[in-house]
Parts: sequence; C-alpha cells; structure tokens
Amino acid sequence: MQIYNTYTRKKESFTPIEENKLKMYVCGPTVYDYIHIGNARPVIFFDVVRRYFTAKNYEVDYVSNITDVDDKIINKAVAEGISEVDVSEKYLAQYLADCKALNVQPLRAMPKVTENIAEIVEFINDLVQKGFAYEVDGDVYFRVRKANDYGKLSGKKIEDLIVGARVETNTKKEDPLDFTLWKNTAVGITWDSPWGSGRPGWHTECVVMIEEEFGGKIDIHGGGSDLQFPHHENEIAQSICGAGHPIANTWMHVGRLGLDNEKMSKSIGNVILVKDLLQDWDANVFRLFILSTHYRKPLNFSYETLESTKREWEKIERTYKGLHRYIDLADAWNLLEKHNFEVFYKKELEERMDDDFNTANVISSLYALTVEVNINILRYPNKLNLAIIYWRAIKMFFNVLGFEVDIEKLSTEDIELYRDWEQAREDKNFELADELRSRLQERELI
Repeated sequence: MQIYNTYTRKKESFTPIEENKLKMYVCGPTVYDYIHIGNARPVIFFDVVRRYFTAKNYEVDYVSNITDVDDKIINKAVAEGISEVDVSEKYLAQYLADCKALNVQPLRAMPKVTENIAEIVEFINDLVQKGFAYEVDGDVYFRVRKANDYGKLSGKKIEDLIVGARVETNTKKEDPLDFTLWKNTAVGITWDSPWGSGRPGWHTECVVMIEEEFGGKIDIHGGGSDLQFPHHENEIAQSICGAGHPIANTWMHVGRLGLDNEKMSKSIGNVILVKDLLQDWDANVFRLFILSTHYRKPLNFSYETLESTKREWEKIERTYKGLHRYIDLADAWNLLEKHNFEVFYKKELEERMDDDFNTANVISSLYALTVEVNINILRYPNKLNLAIIYWRAIKMFFNVLGFEVDIEKLSTEDIELYRDWEQAREDKNFELADELRSRLQERELI
C-alpha cells in the first residue's frame, strides 16, 4: 500500500507501528454550528480509509476529537442566549446525526476538550519547564524557533512567514511567530491553571488527546488541507518538543470542496449545510460525488454535477437491486454460504485503493462492473452462479465505499408470480405471460 505523506511530500509504503493494527486520528469539528458539505468531505473520505483497512483485516483504532470550548462557541452562546454547554451539545448532536445519515461508521472514541483540561494544563506546564514555552501576564506562548523543522509539513519557511494574515500580531510575544498555548481570560468557560484562570489554545488540544487516547505515536493523522498550517504544523512542533516525535508516521490531507468555484466559509454564509442537502438528496449520491475525485484534489460543488452523479448512482442502484431480485427469485442465497466464489474485481479494487486510496478509479471500476452485469446477467436467464459472484463484487465495493441500499426481501407471493411467468413462457402461453409480465413490472420485479 502506497500513501502520500504530506510531511515528506511523496508516496510511501505503509508500514503500521503494530502489525495488522491501524492507529488513526482525524481532527473533528468545533461544535458551534451545523457542518457544511465542505466539512463533510474529510469525514466521508476517512470513513472509507477506515473501511478499507478493516476489509484488509486490520484492527482499526479510529479517534476524532470534539472541540467544545472555543471563542466561536462563546460568541454563539451569547447570540442564542444559551450556555456554551448547550451550544456545544446542540451542534454535536446534529453532527452525529449528519454522520449517521452519511453512513459514516461510529468511531472508537470522540474525546472532548473539556474532558481533558487537566492533561492539557500538565502538558503546557511541561513545555514551560523545558523552555519551549513561556508565560506573560497569564498567557502562555510556544517558542516556534525552538522547534526543529518548523514548516516542514506546510512547506513554509520561518523567514518567509508574514506576520498578520495567519500569524496573530501580539506585542506580548517574544517573537511574532509564537502561538498561544493558554489564554488568560475571564470570558466564557474558564479553568484554573498555574498561570491563572483561562482556557487552552486550539493547537494544543489535539496533541494531548492523541497522547491520552493512543499513548504515543500513531500511524495516520488526517484532516482537511486547510489544517496543514498553522494547526497541524503547530501540533507537530509541540509534539517534537514535548514527546520527541512528530505525532504520526503519515500525515494525510483532503482537498478543499468549493461552492461555485469559491471557498466555502461560514463567516460569509457561502455554505450548503449537510442536514439541508440530505433533505432532498440521497446520501449515496453525495458520497459518490465526493469519492469520484481523488481526495487530495480540490473539488467544486454544483447542483448540475450532483444531478449528473444522481443519474450514475441510479444506474448502480438499479443494477444492484436487479441482481438482488435475480438471486431472491431463485431462492439461492444459501449458495453464498455453500460455495466460496472467487470475487471478481477484488484484485482491481485493492490495486486502486492501495495506490493512495484512489477512489476515483475504484468508482470507474464500479461503473464498468455495472455495465458488465447488465450485459451478462440481467438480460439473460440461467446464470445464477455468475449473478452471485457479481452481487458479491458489488457488495464488496459498497462496503469499502460506504454505500448503503435498503432492499426488502421478496415475498412468497412475489416469487410465485415470477415462477408462474417463467412457466407461462416455457408453455408458450404468451397471453398469460404478457399479463404476468405486466404485473411483475408494476411491482418493479423485472
């Protein structure tokens, strides 16, 4: 398996820290608002990563954090006239509902910042004691220039960083590049610390929660491409200074999802919320849209493209349901257990997923499989064994890509109707066969 490592800027052979085990952490949401479809792209992609490793018989330990204390949460609490806790719980509940609606599998853990404050304070204090951080008037800052290879992840050089845009100017700092580990404030939820009342900085939270959840270095750390700098860069700097390693062996970043060729931003309202989209669109269609482009490439959303994707999904779904009915009508599900069929396309699926999770090429294989099924199976009878192989192949694709199709098992009446139709055809009773065919079509059985 080859994975593109943002930290080294090249594809590398994946070797887990522990054999047949995957330790993966992906930055989760700051729960101050509903997530938009741009937020959902990394959620869907890393769900597929987790599914694929599981299919390869890895024991997957997947964790994603919840940032439930932040200036944005405090501002939203003031705006809505409720507490910060109420804000975070409200939007966390919707986030989990959105994930479920997108068929994202539950994670092993979703630690909250507010549940790890003592550990965060201890970590910051350790950095202060080692000289990597310093306190000024109750605020604690990290000394960026003491971190080796700062900028390696994002490709930025310290001397080229411009103060102002992404690096906050603050006269209290020893260096304009230094970032906040602990914020001295009396606004909103606060906690006691050796430096006074306040709350932690965003960049420190993930470092601590990774250590608490995994107890050391992990295999994969992921997130959106917008997190490379400063968030992930600052995570690495703290971990190198505090723990002696860059947190993860592999860093993966998902490209931006734009809307009408512009960056989505909640601050300017240029977003489509997941909960709103899914009121009118099948989650499978949205997943297919997301996965039809390689995860590292930027992707632009439009309803025209989604409509085109919907038509492609309907072909796939129709083929899958057709195969299901074909096997159901023959009452042949027992053959799945009695025979160990070699699944077609498995090698091709693995080759494409092993090439840096190239879901776009996997989708192409799924399209080709759909065409093949319609040519070789659904137009002709008496190919039951082949139908089962194809069904297993499509099901394998669905399991890895996270597609979910609900199909009700045919009733005894449906099966009898189908068999009567076949018998009428065999008896050359064409009038009865036409009548039965019409009834089957009305019930969408053929």
